[in-house]
Amino acid sequence: MRPATLARQQKICAFINRLGLDFMNILPIPALDGGHALFTIYEMITGRKPSDKFLEYAQMAGMVFLLGLMLYAFGLDIWRLFK
Repeated sequence: MRPATLARQQKICAFINRLGLDFMNILPIPALDGGHALFTIYEMITGRKPSDKFLEYAQMAGMVFLLGLMLYAFGLDIWRLFK
């Protein structure tokens, strides 16, 4: 394989990986930037900020969701490894 072709393929893979990360980051999960954007949009529409207690619970729920998703994906990887 020519070095120019390899470099081009690496750039394409990096771009696709970046798109995946961007998509995951904009999801309206409170622990991610999309969650903060969602709360900002809520504040713009209603004219009042959500309570600090609500934001705290939303952050905890988002983190539990993300950790659960990571454990699920890790469990599937382990399951497929020994299958």
